[in-house]
Amino acid sequence: MDSSLSDTPCEVREGFILLGRKGVYKVEKFLGEGSYGKVAKCKKLGTDQVVAIKIIWGSGQMEINALEELSQINADDHNLVKFVESFKYKKYTCIAFEVLDQSLLDFMEKRDFHPLTVEEIRTIAWQLIVALKGLKSVNLVHCDIKLDNIMLVDQVSEPFRVKLIDFGLAEKIGHMRTGAMMQNICYRAPEVILGLPLDQSVDLWTVGYILFVLYTGSFIHGWDAEYNILRDVWKLVEDNIPFWSLQQFVDLLKRMLMVDPSKRISPSEALQHPFFTMGRVQPTAGSHTTNPEEPPALEVHPQPEAKEVTNTPQRPAAVSQEFSSMKKKPGRIQQQRETIREHLAKLEERCSSKKKPGRIQQQRETIREHLAKLEERCSFKKKPGRIQQQRDAINNYQAALQKRNPGTQQDHNTDKSLQSQALPAFQFSCEVSLNKEVQPK
Repeated sequence: MDSSLSDTPCEVREGFILLGRKGVYKVEKFLGEGSYGKVAKCKKLGTDQVVAIKIIWGSGQMEINALEELSQINADDHNLVKFVESFKYKKYTCIAFEVLDQSLLDFMEKRDFHPLTVEEIRTIAWQLIVALKGLKSVNLVHCDIKLDNIMLVDQVSEPFRVKLIDFGLAEKIGHMRTGAMMQNICYRAPEVILGLPLDQSVDLWTVGYILFVLYTGSFIHGWDAEYNILRDVWKLVEDNIPFWSLQQFVDLLKRMLMVDPSKRISPSEALQHPFFTMGRVQPTAGSHTTNPEEPPALEVHPQPEAKEVTNTPQRPAAVSQEFSSMKKKPGRIQQQRETIREHLAKLEERCSSKKKPGRIQQQRETIREHLAKLEERCSFKKKPGRIQQQRDAINNYQAALQKRNPGTQQDHNTDKSLQSQALPAFQFSCEVSLNKEVQPK
């Protein structure tokens, strides 16, 4: 809302008592203000009911008429703010509504317009289109849909449950004048800018634009907004990974943002779009996709009439099946992941020494075998070398000499036998020692 008050200041203050037709309300605090007046949070005396009262400087009759028309349908089922009553207080018109959490604009500003996910946008898109279908059922056009006029019910307990508010500019479809100026400039439909005949399609355009803003996190201003939006949407298709739910989202956006309002998708058709039904976007035979204003026709399998929503919808009924359906019909990213997993499995199989060792693995095994042989050669316990054998022979000879009894023939024979083994060994060891001393360093 605008930060400034109207030219005539609102005289209602906190603590004031407002006498309505259905109850007496005490003003607790003000929630916001604008050029029309203020919105106050009020408590209905004698009860625990809390309401939001819009205090308008003027008659506010257009909004009251629109709210009375909307009272014919269920506000909760159609994602519309619940109207309580209207009454006069001095020179002001007071309109009481249910209390909601925060506007979608405030929510996006708090997160620095960080884009929402496709899943979050799907939930919001479904509810807004259901709201448009409800408006059409009573022959109304909102004419002022914007982020300020979309309220989150309770982001903590019901994430992304939204309701449409502010019907001060709502018109009957048959009463919309050609050339009439409506909608905020950056949300304005092409037919409004060009002064063409108007109908409910202006609301479809605005909702499509809002969904685009929620996905990109940025506004596109100017009189060529439609061209810029479609150009950027097509850029998303060309430059980004075309995950299948994103393709469906982009296709729905293109159909909501058609320049020609007669070609724009209707609320009922939008609710049957594959973006919500989780089907596939398939061009029909012979269709051409070179013209961004004429996307290929959809081939949608017949589906039962989309159930609009329950009292507290979190997302379209089909959305909860998205991840299970991905297993059956994986997108390109999922397919790439599966391909990578298959390659990894093959590489692991190749590197497995038990099955089919690779070249590196074979080289490792060869090195291990060489090391084992070297260790075996260097081990004196298993296979002693020549020097070790000679040392052992000399030691045996010396031990025998110490025990020898020279008086017997047996000792003499033993002495000769040991000598024949020890002397060559002793001579060899001396030669080795001499060579080490003589050999130049």
